[in-house]
Amino acid sequence: MSSWRVKPLDQILATAERKSLKRQLGAFQLTMLGIGAIIGTGIFVLTAEAGQKAGPAMMVAFVIAALVCALAALAYAELASMLPVSGSAYTYTYGVLGEGLAWAVGWALVLEYAVAACAVSVGWSGYMNGLLIHSDLFGLVQPGSMALPEALRTGPMDGGSFNLLAFLIGLVVTFLLVIGTSKSAKVNAVLVLIKVAALIAFIIIAVPAAQSSNFEPFFPTGWGSPLGGVGVLGAAASIFFAYVGFDAVSTAAEETKNPNRNIPIGLIASLTVCTIFYMLVGYGAVGASGSQPIFGADGVALLPGSPELAAACKASEELVCSKEPLAHVLRMLGFPSWGNAIGLAAALALPSVILMMIFGQTRIFFTMSRDGLLPAVLSKVHTRFHTPYVVTIITGIFVAIFSAVFPVGVLADISNSGTLFAFVMVAVAVMVLRRTQPTRPRPFRTPLVWLVCPLAIAGCLLLFLNLSLYTLSLFFGWAIIGLVVYALYGYRNSDLAPGNAARVAAEDARIAAEPPFHEGPQA
Repeated sequence: MSSWRVKPLDQILATAERKSLKRQLGAFQLTMLGIGAIIGTGIFVLTAEAGQKAGPAMMVAFVIAALVCALAALAYAELASMLPVSGSAYTYTYGVLGEGLAWAVGWALVLEYAVAACAVSVGWSGYMNGLLIHSDLFGLVQPGSMALPEALRTGPMDGGSFNLLAFLIGLVVTFLLVIGTSKSAKVNAVLVLIKVAALIAFIIIAVPAAQSSNFEPFFPTGWGSPLGGVGVLGAAASIFFAYVGFDAVSTAAEETKNPNRNIPIGLIASLTVCTIFYMLVGYGAVGASGSQPIFGADGVALLPGSPELAAACKASEELVCSKEPLAHVLRMLGFPSWGNAIGLAAALALPSVILMMIFGQTRIFFTMSRDGLLPAVLSKVHTRFHTPYVVTIITGIFVAIFSAVFPVGVLADISNSGTLFAFVMVAVAVMVLRRTQPTRPRPFRTPLVWLVCPLAIAGCLLLFLNLSLYTLSLFFGWAIIGLVVYALYGYRNSDLAPGNAARVAAEDARIAAEPPFHEGPQA
């Protein structure tokens, strides 16, 4: 069956050279990009979401999510070092498991990257709106005088009408990506330093203020149940979002110098640094202010993003209700100036996460277009900026609009569903390649592969099944739409489809005759 046609790994590498992107990123830049993608909405915003689902036991959820992500990272590192090209899990699946599953993964990655960018945009707007409400601009204005109307602070599903700031930040980041990768990476490096400094300041203030009474009861919602979306496992399924940025590093493989060495370093170093920060920040947030869930009349914790919780939170100052939990904790501790500083740092730094998520999404669509599965216009590269500008603009508009409408918790969970599916396919691909091509060079080898990869698959499935039924319904609905698109376009237009060899050869000849377009700006 042609839908199971496999694109040989050597052909994938050759295809990448047809429309290549300039290699300009080193190990340090990749690590910074990874930290920029990982530390963001997950810790700055979803701390409140995790608290509503698991209470103080969110600390256990952080550990579970970190372990699952670490296992997946080891699998990713092997494939990224073997295939240093754009496309992430989509490309790996295409080269091992076939086109049909590769399309499904690529389509699911829209949820991981584009929807994740939406979630981060909403998280950023929460901190920015909080800053506008609480800041007096160093005594120059009255607190609250700069605040937007309440209807423009959140989307219609979260008690407002249109999230204006989330909409605008999506457009600004899109512009940055259109003008060039290396310029965007320089901006990102500065923002990462600001973000890390903010977390260090929070840890210094909040951790010493922790009180043992704030950890009781530690398991107010228990471990949770499949499809329930609450409990420790439900919180882990949500907080998983706080770690998944690490695989955005692999989408930059085609633009990396010495990728066989630098990709594994970037993946593992960024995940390790971020995990340490998360443990300390989570402990400080719970210990300093408490994090008990809000329950409904039936005695069940209300789901984040639900109208019932939005209504209950209108008159509550609990951590689980805050749109800016870290700043909220410091204000409750009597450090309003530091709370505003954290809010400012988040407002400055979270755009780096949006940048990496949109970056990852555009590179995946770029690769799918290059393979013929999506229209060729999506792989057009700008003659001046040397970036895939068409797909970047389309993705950015999508992100801006959805950010203005949906709440952060719903977006994060939807994003996780696509991510977990992709991670399962990566772990499967590693094991299949070990059997089918055991002698192929592997600059980085997953240790204990027959233990690590099955555990990664089991962990991802465990978290996937602990997302809410609403989230999984959206995931499978999106998958059905993807199958329809593949049947109507990708199946027939794929470079590997019978009868398309002449078209692919003509396209190769046309590109070879053009001046090189991958000479981008210097890093």
